[in-house]
Amino acid sequence: MGGLYVLHESASGYALVEVVEFEQIGSQLQEAQKAVTDLARFSRAVKLKAFQPFQSAEEALENINLVSEHMVSDQLKAFLEANLPAVKKAKSKSISLGLIDPNFASAVSEATSFPCRSDETVREIIRGVRVHFSHFVKELGGGTIERAQLGLGHSYSRAKVKFNPGRDDNMIIQAICLLDQLDKDVNTFAMRVREWYCWHFPELRELVKDNYMFARCAECIGDRSKFEEDTVGKLSEVVMDEDLARAIHKAAQSSMGMDCSTVDMHNIMSFTSRMVKLAEYRKQLHEYLQEKMGTVAPNLGTLVGDMVAARLISKAGSLTSLAKCPASTVQILGAEKALFRALKKKGNTPKYGLIYHSTFIGRASTKNKGRISRYLANKCAIAARIDSFIETPTTKYGESLRDQVEERLEFYDSGKAPKKNIDVMEAVAKKLREKAAAEEPEEADAGEGKKKKKKRKLDDADAEDDKKKKKKKKKEEAAPDAEEGKKKKKKAKGGDDAGEKKKKKKKKE
Repeated sequence: MGGLYVLHESASGYALVEVVEFEQIGSQLQEAQKAVTDLARFSRAVKLKAFQPFQSAEEALENINLVSEHMVSDQLKAFLEANLPAVKKAKSKSISLGLIDPNFASAVSEATSFPCRSDETVREIIRGVRVHFSHFVKELGGGTIERAQLGLGHSYSRAKVKFNPGRDDNMIIQAICLLDQLDKDVNTFAMRVREWYCWHFPELRELVKDNYMFARCAECIGDRSKFEEDTVGKLSEVVMDEDLARAIHKAAQSSMGMDCSTVDMHNIMSFTSRMVKLAEYRKQLHEYLQEKMGTVAPNLGTLVGDMVAARLISKAGSLTSLAKCPASTVQILGAEKALFRALKKKGNTPKYGLIYHSTFIGRASTKNKGRISRYLANKCAIAARIDSFIETPTTKYGESLRDQVEERLEFYDSGKAPKKNIDVMEAVAKKLREKAAAEEPEEADAGEGKKKKKKRKLDDADAEDDKKKKKKKKKEEAAPDAEEGKKKKKKAKGGDDAGEKKKKKKKKE
């Protein structure tokens, strides 16, 4: 006979239940499903072995995070070891521990060496434990378990969003989507400005072909009847051609366009200025995207360009998802409709998707476009994996991969054999290791230099202290000698005075 214990990870704590009537429940899945809905029957079949509540919301969040990552905490390990039978006894009597997740079951088995299982019967039993959990643990009745689940759910979701390792990918995805939308909107608005302003100044259409430049010229000119010689200098700065500015001024004087009222011209100029600002913001957004790609996916951006790389990341969902894709998926990423249409009609599948916008595809000959797209997709997959898992961002791998694609194009044209990928990757890795090793001694030398300077300062300070001490000793030694000399002088003076006094007394006598 075998036995079964089931672990339930709730929002309030860990619960370990023992299945008493294992043969009756585990023999057939239908029996387990029927027993789950009936509380009386389920209570006879399953009994609570142990329950360990979480002491705080932080502890609950920490344990649930570990469970979601298929890791066993020390708290859970101690709980299982304290309440489960010994491992030898469990193996001899075919006792096992049931868990809802197979990956977590393997992790628990590795941590505790206890036999674990995860199947449909275990899932049905855990479903019954979840439904009747407040019956097993009386303290969780009255809505307590629901409040704990709500609080833990908010904390868990907030932590997942806050500590999302791919959150920089989200910025790139949003930026490239907005950039594509702005391209469409700016083009539509520019055509509207061109059509609207040409009713007033139709000759400008032939003189200025570019839509953005046309809008800037219209903003500078305004009402053509007020376009005087003084404004030609400003217009020449806009078009960067003085002759063109003179031609526009000449055409404005003899224009056949209709006159506009002040209100109409105000509306035209208001829309034109907003279109110009939108185009300028589009340039700023493009610069922001380039900076972001330089930190998130520098190798992929170096290989196929920042715009194509950003579109690949956006289509895959994240850089991590793109790194998980095989090269065959990267090759047709963005051409899903054509692929499924070809599969449905049994036609030719597409050779490329978003990577078609790379310059390498356009440079290849018609017969080699499919071959170079397959090779480029392979290199894109490698670059995405490097960017996803490398610790310090670098463009060295992307540059070497780009050189490999160039060599492959040359091979298709001339037949010159390209370098092997493993040799190129090893060379780049060796250069990066040498660079890191060269930077470490410099930092160490800088640290040693600082230490030497400190030592020199300390030595100088010690030398000055020694000098001061020696001077003090000399002064102290010289002081008693000076005092003795003074006393001797005083004594000599005293003796001389006494002799002179005696001589004077003798003379008087």
